[in-house]
Amino acid sequence: MSLVSDVKTDVNMREVTFSISAEDLEAACERVYQRQKKDIAVKGFRKGKVPRKMVEKLYGEDAFFEEAVNMIIPGELDAILREKEITIIDRPSVELVSCSKAEGAVCKAVLITKPEVTVGEYKGIHAPMQVREVADADVDQQIEMLRQRQARVVDVDDRAAQKGDEVKINFEGFIDDVAFEGGKGENYPLRLGSGQFIPGFEDQIVGKNIGDKFEVNVTFPEEYGDERYAGKPAVFKTELLGITMQELPEVDDEFAKDISEFDTIAELREDIKSKLTESAEQQAQVAFENAVFDTLVERTEAIVPQVLYDRRIDQRIREFENQLQQQYGDLKLDEYLQLTGMTMEQLRDEYEPQSKKEVMLRLALEKIADTEDIQVSDEELDEELTNFAAQMKAPVEFVKARIPLDDYRTDLRVQKVVELVKNNAVVDNDMVKAEEAPAEEAPAADAE
Repeated sequence: MSLVSDVKTDVNMREVTFSISAEDLEAACERVYQRQKKDIAVKGFRKGKVPRKMVEKLYGEDAFFEEAVNMIIPGELDAILREKEITIIDRPSVELVSCSKAEGAVCKAVLITKPEVTVGEYKGIHAPMQVREVADADVDQQIEMLRQRQARVVDVDDRAAQKGDEVKINFEGFIDDVAFEGGKGENYPLRLGSGQFIPGFEDQIVGKNIGDKFEVNVTFPEEYGDERYAGKPAVFKTELLGITMQELPEVDDEFAKDISEFDTIAELREDIKSKLTESAEQQAQVAFENAVFDTLVERTEAIVPQVLYDRRIDQRIREFENQLQQQYGDLKLDEYLQLTGMTMEQLRDEYEPQSKKEVMLRLALEKIADTEDIQVSDEELDEELTNFAAQMKAPVEFVKARIPLDDYRTDLRVQKVVELVKNNAVVDNDMVKAEEAPAEEAPAADAE
């Protein structure tokens, strides 16, 4: 291999031209021939016994050039990248400039290189950490949720329907005395006050008794999804079939014993408050760290190739598709887009701002790792891979064979930088006070 030229053609773009010697090209052509000859058939020769010279006589001396050059290029290009210390972020675009048995080959590769990154001060970043105080009302809310889980559903037949009841109804809707599509239901369960139906519908069931037949008069909202009905008045002929209600347990010591390991409601409340406080502290810590890294991104400068953003967006979309399948079984991404009326372009636009921030943060962290000369030893790498293999319940060698070890080592370097930045960050709640303080009025200009 011989480097012919290395030219920076634009920001994050280089054009590298290199040559392949005639000897290397010939050796590669021979390897290609040996690999292909068992499948070569020419009249007058047994299959697999056609001499290479005969193949080249029939099909030209370049019969094996393309595959031979493609065989050589990856190794040659890797050698150039190592020698010139070039880091690329996408697959190179390679063009064969010339190729002959006598002269060898000349190739030109267009490279998208890793952007140059400048990071401002990353130690001692200030950010607020506001821990939300847990009030008695928060504990009450948790207790109420526990009561709801222990509630018994009982039939009601001695009173009219009330807000909060679940009723079963038959109904049929009419617009201008004509029944409309989708406006009919039988034995339909509806919790009064849930807001599930058109505004005003549920309120007109309150006060009705089992067996009552009545009309519900409503008007479809102007922004209703079906344009045929938007803004139009409708009448629903309705029959109340049944009423059920939740019977909630009393909040007392017996309740505490039934649902927890505590003997008294006071102990249960104290445990809930403790857990809510711990959760609030964790949320405050996460918000603090997010603010720190947002600041780090703001202090980072780089001209980033669009391919990095696109790659991160692609990854986020794959993650979202996996979430859909985990939550909804066989729901495919294109089916989700169809159901929501969203296009792929709109989904990508939705992910773009956060993806750009994540790419810039990654670049900043990798730059800091270089600046601080943060390394991951072979022992550390092996320990992490062993732990990862244990989580996967797979042999370590199996994992090593399937993970790009250089990328994994880089991930570990970045994680060390994350800890470095967090450990050097400063909690500064005065920043919140400064944001909340009213702006001082500007002094009046002196009259001339």
